[in-house]
Amino acid sequence: MKKSNDVSACVSSALETYFIDLDGEKPAGIYDMVLKSVERPMLEIVMRQAGGNQTLAAEMLGINRNTLRKKLVDYRLLA
Repeated sequence: MKKSNDVSACVSSALETYFIDLDGEKPAGIYDMVLKSVERPMLEIVMRQAGGNQTLAAEMLGINRNTLRKKLVDYRLLA
């Protein structure tokens, strides 16, 4: 049973709205748009929860610390 605030439900709802708002225009780059829309806030929140500790944040995310660091640099989230 999914909760109404489930991340996938939020993404589904946002995409439904996106297609409605296109009003017949041809969509492009949806995959990258969705990933970037979700990835940045996820990194910000996880880093805050980890107290800025990249090793802990990487463990929480289930990714390599070097991968996390690259993403933080890409999104300009490093102080």
